[in-house]
Amino acid sequence: MSKINNILENKIMPVAGRIAGQRHLQALRDGLILTMPLIIVGSLFLILGFLPIPGYADFMAGIFGEAWLSKLLYPVGATFDIMALIAAFGIAYRLAEKYGVDALSAGAISVAAFLLATPYQVSFLPEGAKEAVMVGGAIPTALMGSKGLFVAMLVAMLSTEIYRFVVQRNIVIRMPDGVPPAVSKSFIALIPGFFVIAIIWILRLIIEQTSFASLHNIVGELLGKPLGVLGGSLIGSLVAVLLIQLLWSCGLHGASIVGGVMGPIWLSSMDANRIAFQDGQTLPNIFTQQFFDIFIYVGGSGATLALVIAMLFWAKSQQMKQLGRLAIGPGIFNINEPITFGMPIVMNPLMIVPFILAPMVMVITTYIAMSTGLVAKPAGIAVPWTMPPIIGGYLAAGGKISGALLQIVNFVICFGIYYPFFRMWDRQKLAEERGVSSDKNLDGNGFTA
Repeated sequence: MSKINNILENKIMPVAGRIAGQRHLQALRDGLILTMPLIIVGSLFLILGFLPIPGYADFMAGIFGEAWLSKLLYPVGATFDIMALIAAFGIAYRLAEKYGVDALSAGAISVAAFLLATPYQVSFLPEGAKEAVMVGGAIPTALMGSKGLFVAMLVAMLSTEIYRFVVQRNIVIRMPDGVPPAVSKSFIALIPGFFVIAIIWILRLIIEQTSFASLHNIVGELLGKPLGVLGGSLIGSLVAVLLIQLLWSCGLHGASIVGGVMGPIWLSSMDANRIAFQDGQTLPNIFTQQFFDIFIYVGGSGATLALVIAMLFWAKSQQMKQLGRLAIGPGIFNINEPITFGMPIVMNPLMIVPFILAPMVMVITTYIAMSTGLVAKPAGIAVPWTMPPIIGGYLAAGGKISGALLQIVNFVICFGIYYPFFRMWDRQKLAEERGVSSDKNLDGNGFTA
């Protein structure tokens, strides 16, 4: 066991620590989080529009008229359809903070650069026509939402890098000391902002001369599709979960680190499902953010709610009993730091095994259940990751009871994986409490040396 600890401490943890501290990944993660409150608010209206109650649609139409649904979904469009725009601001803001330059100016310039990189054209089908025509002078809503997310990410980082490069070399207009700070900062941003806009403008002009026509098409073909295949496949999802659990095993926030890369992919898949759900079409994706948050990580990363229940009802040692009582409240809301660091699971070779194995097994079982049609796919509703089990599964599946049942099945599977390892750990703690550790040579993790 000491060899495993040495590998974790000397090989994995230093690399993971450097990845966790990478400013661009942190900015991606924190910037995307800025979109979540809006998406969750929009999801509440989406739920209200499609409540699975017999006669609900007729009841609402009788009170509010036939157009009740389209009007109720106005907030959905106002939140989901500006996802990329908000991300462009948030990512640039967070990255500028890490460089120590004016974050507000960087965020505003990033939004302008993103709009500059976006062609103002929308497809329009005139009445009676067979083919759609492109109409200029209109901002395409689709590219402001999930479809433009990758471009927003790249433009936000590029524009902020240009901005801080110019500012840090003092190529700015500085006002006298008596000028109000807000005015002074706006003048400081003039030259850096000009460089950003000019570079993005030139880049757009060059791309328009190619077959791609726009930056969105380039990113979609060269980056979006390969990453979408990776994030939308069983193998890619298993690799992502494995990395998340390995990072947590070293004491690092695996979901945040891996989420910086995979989060945009899963958010885009979620929004594609949301659009299909609204239109009554077949949901195209299985692997979305809710697939992992709601169906895999029941109790938090590692799906530790089953472990907490085992502690609460079957623990023999006082330490495990007390920890179970402390952890059950947070665990119901998918917060598992008391278990991860209190048991501990971090740097614990015995408990790392089920901690990695349980969520990976549940990825496979959940994928099989959804791909075969036994369970409804995630409907694109942004259910908060803190939603308690059963309720979360029901909402994420678009009001289908199969989502709640799948969470119960996953919990049982998870319990079966954790229980034998928990029993071994509990016996060691019980032996320590009874004073056996003074008679046997046990290492710091409770294993016989």
